This record gives sequence, structure tokens and C-alpha cells, in this order.
Amino acid sequence: MDHRSAFFPDPTLGMAALDGGGRITAWGGAASAILGYDAEAVVGRNAAGLLASDGDRPAVLAAARRCRVGESVRDTLAVRHRDGRRVELMVRAWPVVAGAGETHWHTFFVEVVKVRRWDTDRAVIEGLFVQAPIGLAVLDTRLRFVRVNDALERIHGLPRDRALGQRVSALFPGPEADRMEDRLRQVLETGEPMTTEHRNWTAAAGEGHQGWSITSFRLVDPCGTVLGVASAIIDVTERNRARDRLTLLNEAGEHVGTTLDVTRTAAELAEVAVPRLADYIAVDLLRGIALGEESGPGPIGGGAVLRRAAVRSVQAGAPEASYPVGELITFHPATPQARAMATGSPVLLTTLEDSGEWLAHDRHRAAKMIEAGIHSVIVIPLRARDVTLGVAHFYRWQRPEPFEADDLTVAEEVVARAAVCVDNARRFTRERHAALTLQHSLLRVTTPEQSAATTACRHLPAAGPTGVGGDWFDIIPLSGARLGLIVGDVPGRGVHAVADAARLRTAVRALTQQDPAPDELLAQLDDIVAQAAEAAEYHPEAPTAGIGTTCLYAVYDPVARRCSLAGAAHLPPVVVQPSGVTLFPELRPGPPLGLGGMPFETTDIDLPEGSTLALYTNGLLRGHRDIGTVLHTLRRALTHPDGSLEQVCDAVLDALLPSRTPDDDAILLLARTNALGPDRVATWDLPLDPAIVGQARSLTGSQLAAWQLDELAFTTELIVSELVTNAIRYARAPIQLRLIRAASLICEVSDASSTSPHMRQAADTDEAGRGLFMIAQMADRWGTRYSLTGKTIWAECATPSSATVE
Repeated sequence: MDHRSAFFPDPTLGMAALDGGGRITAWGGAASAILGYDAEAVVGRNAAGLLASDGDRPAVLAAARRCRVGESVRDTLAVRHRDGRRVELMVRAWPVVAGAGETHWHTFFVEVVKVRRWDTDRAVIEGLFVQAPIGLAVLDTRLRFVRVNDALERIHGLPRDRALGQRVSALFPGPEADRMEDRLRQVLETGEPMTTEHRNWTAAAGEGHQGWSITSFRLVDPCGTVLGVASAIIDVTERNRARDRLTLLNEAGEHVGTTLDVTRTAAELAEVAVPRLADYIAVDLLRGIALGEESGPGPIGGGAVLRRAAVRSVQAGAPEASYPVGELITFHPATPQARAMATGSPVLLTTLEDSGEWLAHDRHRAAKMIEAGIHSVIVIPLRARDVTLGVAHFYRWQRPEPFEADDLTVAEEVVARAAVCVDNARRFTRERHAALTLQHSLLRVTTPEQSAATTACRHLPAAGPTGVGGDWFDIIPLSGARLGLIVGDVPGRGVHAVADAARLRTAVRALTQQDPAPDELLAQLDDIVAQAAEAAEYHPEAPTAGIGTTCLYAVYDPVARRCSLAGAAHLPPVVVQPSGVTLFPELRPGPPLGLGGMPFETTDIDLPEGSTLALYTNGLLRGHRDIGTVLHTLRRALTHPDGSLEQVCDAVLDALLPSRTPDDDAILLLARTNALGPDRVATWDLPLDPAIVGQARSLTGSQLAAWQLDELAFTTELIVSELVTNAIRYARAPIQLRLIRAASLICEVSDASSTSPHMRQAADTDEAGRGLFMIAQMADRWGTRYSLTGKTIWAECATPSSATVE
């Protein structure tokens, strides 16, 4: 026999052939690898020379005697490796009768360690196939089942005898089985193990959404022949469910509460829960929650009225819904919804048999549920800060598995997070409504009829989650037919910002009674804000107190056709001339209110009749990155071809805020100027002479006759007489009398004295002191304004509606 070309069924076995005298005649297989000798070193030697100990010779002789009588022998021998170490071998020998009746022995041997490993491997394999809960399958090269264990038989739901010899695609026809066979074929061809996950790979009834992790690997015998593929199938249903629950919680944290809208938050809860947790969900909130109202603490008793806030189903249109979104609902006390709200605890119905009297008392819902095939229900009250906000109820009808305790735990966690978000949205809504109410009251401008300009305004409250801002404006009639325009922006959001804006607007109204110049008014506002900030240090709930407020104040004089402006770090106005040319007047910048620093300065600009002055807040420009582009857009929109200011306002909003939902308050205030020409104004310079009083009365009467205001002659002449008399008696020259025919008749007397006049109650015996008292009784309004050269005392009287100007 050629020991170099002999066939050995297992390349891990060593082979040796011995003659009748015990000499080695052949050496092959893994013999050299096991003992370190090549064939040339051992062929022809006595095999006993390889023994590690002479004490094993009796056992070897006894084995030889047994072989001579035709028995095969299996025994353990200690043999000396070529490097001198001891090697334990498992030897298998049997006799072979050669020619002339001579007996030879063929032996195969392997290290005992390997034998023990083989035995262990075989025991493990048998244990896996018989005892292990892991499903095991062996498939041949044609991907047919050749062996399956008991666990896989239970997983399949098919008898073993039906599975053997069949392919996966034959047992479970469908695209998933085809994909599984493709993966098995890839493992068979490449030899690369593969682990995949499958769902619903089972024929067992009632198992629902099962999950399986399948690891497949190629089977190769010691000679390298591919035998097939083996697969280990592990049930990972619970792991997948736990992962799905964790994913659901993560999604709830990310996607529920993205807005501060109560109804939208309820809808987000429904979107997260279906289909991951339930096949259908309804979220009902107590009536008034969406408007910011709050129920009392603790559970909710019977008879509570709820409004359906959201529904969602795996089916389009949610046919399971008993009531549509927006419908008012009252739950019967026997229903799980009423019980959950009354106790503050969730209700789990694994089957409808647990529903008790519910379905009997709620036939409308019962019919819907039976029609849909609903079999399991979870009801959880929405509670936050010990306040019940509503109830969420989850249903399953498409999934065969009922809700269980773990599902209830996850649903409670999701609903608890959603309840906090709903409560936050409710509280935001309440504060927003309060702020809007205050803001609407603040910005309700009722301007008396005036002749200086035509005005139009747009105010858009912030629609973002941060709340209403503190933007404000006002239109203020001033003496001398002038008009004051102001816009401001208080930092911060919410009720505090609106309250600060209301305080500043009220202060402006009070300050304008003294007719200060724009820079003086801003300086006084700056002091008011600074003083409020000092007081706010002891009131953390109002941390800003208006510090950092920006504003722009403009005073337009229709007689001089001039506008005086001063700003506190506010955006510049836009002037649109009658020709359509737009300008951004260069104002001397001032600091925001309350910060101190540089003084405020007034800038005067001429405004031809028909010019449009645009004041605005930065919310109008928000959302546009390029300030140059947005200002160009603003200028273009202000030159709207239609002459109506209302349409110009709409054109500006269409261009800059088409959605009408700014992130910050936005105000646009437009004023188109009028002019009071010489036909509407009469002016006389008077000498410092008491005799001129009579002439002043005569000039006044003549002018009123020219204006067809004879009805006002007596009253106006008396007012002029008293004002001129006071100026001559107490003031300094020059003295000027001016009459203005505007929306009302205005009488003004100016002098060079800055001494403030005081109205007093004269005694019966006094010969003087009744002048200002008489003026206050006869005029509709009167007052004093100061200038750099003196003061002006003015009085206004309403003109008859039928009066016209010649």
C-alpha cells in the first residue's frame, strides 16, 4: 500500500499499518501531524518503540492476541512524540489477513483530546436538538429540511414529518420565505455566516407579531465537502417588543409637544401611539382646556363634558371612531373612561369580557367596537400637576395579541409626557389669551378727528411658541393741529412685556400733554424705565421692567409741513414722497431706553403734502436674512400704485409676512400728510401795548367771519382777549396771535416768556385772576407748550359741522 496515496475518510486521523511482527509498514493520514514523525522515520520500526512507557507493553500484547482471533480493538495508549512529550492517543485496530495466511493490522488513531472534543461536540449537538429551546434546522444543499429539533417544531407549528424534505418556500409561501431562501443560498455559496431578523415567520395560530433572529452557517465535513446549511432560530419577540416600547418612548419625547397648541399636542400623541402601540386611539380633553381653562385639582366626577381632540387609526378615516374630532362627549359612569377620570388610575381590559356593564350602557360605542372587531382596550387619564385634563383610550383590533401589563406601563409613560405637554400648552394658551386681551386693550387707538394726516395701522401678534411680544404704537393729537406718532418694542414676551408696553404707552400719553420735543419725551421715558428697573430688582417676576425698549417718536406739523423725529435704537422710518421716491431719513441714533449713555437728539425733515411716513417694528422684517433685500422689498411695497393707505398696509404684509403669522410682534403705522395752507391759518404780531387787545378781538372776528364761523365769534374773541391781556401783562415781547382752522378752531398766543401760567380760583372781591378759569370753561381743550424762545398758550373750540372755508 502506498502510504502517500492512501484514502483516509477523516484527515484528522492518523493511520499506521503493522505486520505480524509489529513493525510499521505504512504511515499516513494525520500521523505525522499528531506524533511529529514522517513516514521515512518510522516505516520498518517496531511500533512498540513509540510507546511512552514499557508498562503499556502487556496491554499492547493482549490487544494483538485479540486481533489474531479476528477482533477489532479500541484502546487508549500513551505514545512519545518526536519532541519527547507524551501524547495520549485513542487507537482503533483490526486484523487484515494478507497472502499466505499472514496477519497484518491496520490502525487509526487520534489524540484523546480531540476524541473528547468530538464526544463533547456530539453531546452538545444532541442536547441542542433534544433539549434546547432554540430552534435548530439542518438543510441540505438543495435547501430542504433534513433535521429539525423539537423547539423548531413548536415554532413552526408544523409536525416534524411534514417539514422534513420540504423547502422553506413550500412550507410558508410568500415573499418573506423567498427572501429567507435567498439568504440561505448566499450562505451556502459564500460560506459567510449571516444573522437576520424576521417577523411573523410562524404557522402557529394566535401568536401575533412574532420576531425571530435566525443565524445561518454552512456545514462542511472534514474533507471540505459542503453538506448544507444549519440555522439557529431564537425567539426575540419580547426583545423586539421592549425595543419597540423604548422607541415609542423616544418618539414621544421627540414628537409630542413640538408646539404650544393644545389640540396639536393631542394629535401628536395619537400619531405616536398608532400603529406602534395601538390600532386606534382617541384623545378627549375637558371642554375649555383648549382655551386655556383649568379644571379643579384631583379626579373628575361624573357628568364631565369633554371635547374630542384627536383620533387616529391604522385605517384611513378612522371608521372605528364613535365621535368625530370637535364633538362634545359625556361618558357614562360605567365606562372605563369615566372610571379612569374618577379614580385617576388607568384601566386595562385585556378582553371585552372584562368590560362589565360598560357596553350595555354605551350601545353607540359598543356597536362601533363590535363592528370593528376591537378586543382589547387601555384607558388612561391625562393628568398633570394633580389636575385632570382629559382621557386617552387605546384599542386593538388588527393585532391579535391583547394589551398586557408592559403595554400599559408604556402607554402610561407616553400619556404622562403628553399630559405635561398639554398642560404647558394650556397654560401658554391662557397666558397668551390674557396677553392678547391686554394688548388689544392697549392698542385700541381712538383718534379724534384731526387734520394733520390720514393714518392706517396693522398689528400682528406673535404666533410663535414664545408668546405675545411687547410691541406698541399710538397716534396722539397734539396742540396746534400737530400729530404725534410713536412705535415701540419692549424686550421679552408674555404678559409682563405687554404690561411694560402698556405702562410706557400711558406714560407717553401723559408726557405729550406737556408737548415736549421728541428728544425731551424720550429722555423722560428713559428716566421712567430706569426708575422702574430699580424697583423691579425686588420683583423677579418682572425682570426687564422695559430696559432695552426701542421706540421712535415723530411729531408732524401740518402748518410748517415739517416732521420732528427722535429714536431710541429703533429702526429708521421710511418716507414716500408724493412723486413715489422713497427715503430712509438719517436720524441721530439714541440708546435703548433705560440704559443711559448718549443723549437723544431730534431730527427735522420737511414733508410735502401727500407724503407717506412709515413707522414699524422689527417683527415686520423678521425671517429675512438679508436686511438690504428686505428693506428694498419694504420700499417697493410702500409705493403701491393704489392710493389707499389700507391697501398699502396689506401690500406690505403680503410682501413681508404673507402667512400673517410672524415669530415676533409686527407693527406697521402709516401716516399720509396733509397741509394747512395760508387759507387755514391767520397770524398777527402784536406790540406789547394794552390798547392792542381790542384790535386783536376785531382781527379775530373778521377772520371768523371769513371762515363762516360767526357762531364762535363771541367765545373766541373772549378767549383771545384774555390770552393777549395775560401776555401783555405778565410776559415779554414779541407777542403773536395765531388762528388755525383745522378739525377744530385753534387759538394760540405766543410770547417770549417761559413762565408757566396757573389757573386759580378768584375771590368774589378780586378784580383779576379769572382769565384762565374763563378760558377753561369756554374752550374744549387748552394748554401750554414751550419752545426754545418762550411759550404758547392755546385753546381749541369745536367747529360746527356745517361750517365751510371760503
